[in-house]
Amino acid sequence: MHPDLDERDLELLHGLQIAPRVTWADAARILGTTPATVAARWARLREAGVAWVTAHPGGDYRRVVLALVEVDCLPGARDEVVRAVCADPRAVTVEESTRGRDLLLTVITPDLAGLTTFVLDDLTRMPGLQRQRTHVVSATHRDGSSWRLDALNRSQELAFEAAARATRPAPGVTPPPNAGPLISALAHDGRRTAAELASLTGRNPATVRRQLARLLASGLLSFRCEVAQSVSRWPISSTWLASVAPADQQRTVDAITTLPELRMCLSTTGDSNIAFTVWTRSLADLLRLERLIGEKLPWLTVRDNGINLRTPKRMGWLLTADGRATGEIVPPMTW
Repeated sequence: MHPDLDERDLELLHGLQIAPRVTWADAARILGTTPATVAARWARLREAGVAWVTAHPGGDYRRVVLALVEVDCLPGARDEVVRAVCADPRAVTVEESTRGRDLLLTVITPDLAGLTTFVLDDLTRMPGLQRQRTHVVSATHRDGSSWRLDALNRSQELAFEAAARATRPAPGVTPPPNAGPLISALAHDGRRTAAELASLTGRNPATVRRQLARLLASGLLSFRCEVAQSVSRWPISSTWLASVAPADQQRTVDAITTLPELRMCLSTTGDSNIAFTVWTRSLADLLRLERLIGEKLPWLTVRDNGINLRTPKRMGWLLTADGRATGEIVPPMTW
């Protein structure tokens, strides 16, 4: 176990992964402690950059366009390109990779025209960038908000899932007008209360309570509790690009989404029509996973399997070399 985290820390973080906006009273009841204790524990973890709760436009991703963009840099220009793409709100995640690319960007734009502007105009004019390859996402089957630490027992998981249902989207609810300031404030801290949001935005507290409830019910936002990978007990991240026949697409997704190591699974356009990211405990564990997938999914052709060496930005948050939050954030675009 990493010295920064004990079992109580892991239990709290697992609970927040399930219900990022759970009240401290409910979290304490589930974990058998006091609200003051869990609040203090969370404050310590957040202050250390070990964990944080954020919100970003996405929800079910049907309102936005998502893409993976592979980037190659000119010799000696990687640092310059990393700084530039980290400063761009459209590149929500930036990973430095091995094998066939220098960087892997996760890009979110409001529409296809926005993606076109990013990859064909703005990205190509970026100093130090040599070439890029874009994989447009046609379906999101799993994202990082679904990954779990596996620290709770089943009854505790069910209790946090019940708490999470209070903020789940409701059919037919639309976001409030002028929600941008609320989204930006929640991107910095996804656990902010209506009172805190009112103070930050200068809006009437009663109005913000109504707007927040409507925003949460609309499903526009995805909330997630992030954990620094270096302390997560799964320090190895790798992203796979693979292809399957259209007839095998669904059974491939069904199989991959059963993997406990899975962080992300996407259907994409192009020769590689499946992309997925896994976190494993070691390189040996990654080899075990490669063998398992080869045995269980013989119809899947792996076109690239690159290790993500460093993640300078994850869902808007700028990270240290060991993956801790710096406290700086470039909020994803709001619209």
